Amino acid sequence: MTQTQSDTPLNGDNIHPLRDALKQELEQFNAQQQLLFAQHVPVTELVEARAACIDGLLRHLWPIFGLDQRDDLSLVAVGGYGRGELHPLSDVDILLLSSSPLDTHTGKQISEFLTLLWDLKLEVGHSVRTIEECINIGLEDLTVATNLQEARLLCGSEDSFQQLQEQINSGKFWPSEAFYRAKVEEQRVRHARYHDTTYNLEPDIKSSPGGLRDIHTLSWVARRHFGATNLLEMSRFGFLTDAEYRELYECQASLWRIRFALHSELKRYDNRLTFGHQASVAQKLGYTGEGNKPVEMMMKEFYRTLRRVAELNKMLLQLFDQAILKNGNAQNTVELDDDFRLVGPLIEARKPALFQARPETILDMFLHVARNSEIDGISAPTLRQLRTARRRLNRFLVDIPAAREKFMELVRQPNALNKAFRLMHRHGVLAAYLPQWSQIVGQMQFDLFHVYTVDEHSVRLLKHMNKFSDPANRELHPICCEVYPRIIKKELLILAAIFHDIAKGRGGDHSELGADDAYTFCINHGLSRPEANLVTWLVKNHLLMSVTAQRRDIYDPDVITEFAKVVRDEERLDYLICLTVADICATNQELWNSWKRTLLAELYYSTQKALRRGLENPPDVRERIRHNQQMASALLRSQGFAQREVDVLWQRFKADYFLRHTHQQIAWHAEALLKHDDPNAPLILISKKPTRGGTEVFVYSPDKAKLFAIVVAELDKKNLSVHDAQIMTSRDGYTLDTFMVLDPNGDPLTENRHTMVREALIHALETMSTTRRHKRPSRKLRHFHVKTQVDFLPTKTGKKTMMELVALDMPGLLARIGSVFADQNVSLQAAKITTIGERAEDFFILVNEAGQQLSPEQEQTLKAALIERIDEAA
Repeated sequence: MTQTQSDTPLNGDNIHPLRDALKQELEQFNAQQQLLFAQHVPVTELVEARAACIDGLLRHLWPIFGLDQRDDLSLVAVGGYGRGELHPLSDVDILLLSSSPLDTHTGKQISEFLTLLWDLKLEVGHSVRTIEECINIGLEDLTVATNLQEARLLCGSEDSFQQLQEQINSGKFWPSEAFYRAKVEEQRVRHARYHDTTYNLEPDIKSSPGGLRDIHTLSWVARRHFGATNLLEMSRFGFLTDAEYRELYECQASLWRIRFALHSELKRYDNRLTFGHQASVAQKLGYTGEGNKPVEMMMKEFYRTLRRVAELNKMLLQLFDQAILKNGNAQNTVELDDDFRLVGPLIEARKPALFQARPETILDMFLHVARNSEIDGISAPTLRQLRTARRRLNRFLVDIPAAREKFMELVRQPNALNKAFRLMHRHGVLAAYLPQWSQIVGQMQFDLFHVYTVDEHSVRLLKHMNKFSDPANRELHPICCEVYPRIIKKELLILAAIFHDIAKGRGGDHSELGADDAYTFCINHGLSRPEANLVTWLVKNHLLMSVTAQRRDIYDPDVITEFAKVVRDEERLDYLICLTVADICATNQELWNSWKRTLLAELYYSTQKALRRGLENPPDVRERIRHNQQMASALLRSQGFAQREVDVLWQRFKADYFLRHTHQQIAWHAEALLKHDDPNAPLILISKKPTRGGTEVFVYSPDKAKLFAIVVAELDKKNLSVHDAQIMTSRDGYTLDTFMVLDPNGDPLTENRHTMVREALIHALETMSTTRRHKRPSRKLRHFHVKTQVDFLPTKTGKKTMMELVALDMPGLLARIGSVFADQNVSLQAAKITTIGERAEDFFILVNEAGQQLSPEQEQTLKAALIERIDEAA
């Protein structure tokens, strides 16, 4: 930073010209940095140059504000700035240090100094402390202690700074053992915030596992214990090989480039690589291609970098642990076989080049992990050997016959899902084994439904499947905890899990492509054709149960029959329910709720009954209607209602009403209707207890156009999502509509909100109006585009029209759809409302004015109207 004004004390006349001149210089400097970045100048030079620029600015301003007049006052850079690193939006962390408390005049000078820095739009983090205060606060606060460790004198009193340094470097201020333990715990907590994975779809460049903070942690520990001030000095202490030093340096530079590009796009400090910024960052970094290709390439490289850092971090912290906590003392050793031993809780190879000499022994190591619950991980020397062997492999492990045998032995191990596969993925062994897996490592999924990359999602599926063997999870997964333990060939389920998404990113139907890969794999690994066919069927149909439960009318006997025909037998049904539930749980931690659990349970048990009864013996619908009526009648008579008044009420209802409701629902509705005085006034019932995992809202009212649209709009205003709707009319023109709703957390509506919701619905139905809810789409939603699609499905009976609609989820979408139905004189019979990330995937059963199936002309008119109405609001 050039000197824009002489070093004279400031007053009201010269502060503004100085500020304006400095602001212009900073703007020019920032523009020059952007130009140099675009010209591929090494990012390390840019980051260090920015720190040097701010150094010059602060040193220039120090005497101008008269701060050089106090002999014991120091200006100190701390934190990342103390390391001499500044990205475009990084905080400029400074400490104004003195040996004794400041007087009022000096405090005013410091205030004016800081005010100018803020006026220059610098993000300044500052503290004004005495040496004693620094030490006392540092002893209590690990973050402060860490920042002080990286302190760098900018200008002012060298004596005060040296006094601080002497106390910081003394054995009393955070002994290295305590500092190491605290930093390891701090990292553990930080990693947990990111679900202990580097493969989040919107990762944090700085704080995610494998991010810059993991490199900083290594530096902090090494500095505290060994006095190493940078990565190069760490290698001189023997903890890093020269190759590992270069790798860590390259990884840091790679992360710095992405962070620099991200900061260049943002107006406010952030390190999250969100969907909204991934494309622009990829462009800045020079990635090119059609569609999402640039982002895919950038993110795959980014995830590889994170994994390498995470692996080096784990290995080096182990070595630090041995040196700092155990003072280099040998741990208890147990020989496992000729190739491996147990050193404490870690498995270690007994020969230095074992994996290079016999690559299949890599699988032996994970077999030990699966068999021995005492093994927590891999020792640092063995991890180092594994990394070397992995890089030098000239073929995939699957091409080695001995490795294939060991892999199948591994998937048949009862505890394989506990640790082995997670460690194999973390250390790149699944990618080294299977070429298809190597293609999905870091494979992005461009939606709001998933929160992990394809490979991480698949490994988490295995982890969730393992939970089905623990009775403690029975309340959360009642069917799977009952079914999974009785599945004899669990290895077939594991293979289906590995292959279910393995073809994503290749183009085409990933279920079909993955099924082909799975069949070849099974045959090459010695499975019988029936076993291979089962795995193939599971991969091909892994979405079938979820789609049927959430997007089809599972209370229609024909839907159950068609689903049962595809499943064919109970063995496949058992495999499929376990795969489906684990798949949903591994997709997004927020997805699994009581609603989905209930839907899948009802589909499972209905299909099981159909298979046991025989598909050639469909259920007697009339018998089911009679049964529901008889059971409901008994409940009503027990409450004092006469059978005749019940019969008179029910004569108004169509047979479909008694087929699609349980006898408890029928009795609940009837009791309220028999007590309802004004037949023209709306009646709203809200279930006190959860029904099928949600809250049932029953609407009785004279049928009118746009009634559905008004109800769903009012529910949307109350922040309730409709997941299922049964739309019926009585013989005499009254609605008998049932809506299943959930709150934003996926839970039933709390009872204290019932009155408010009921009164709002009654008011809206009485006035037949509702104010439109003007809610902006979420930040994430704005970066997604979903083409509106309307498809009509073939039906067996030809009495009703089934329609699927896919659109961008947005506030008020259902209300818009309902208003189009009303405008087109289309009556809604039933609806399944499914939101998958940013996509609404809804299913409707419709009839025309005459109560018949829509004609081809009516379908096309409705389709055009829906697309126009939805797209104009998107």
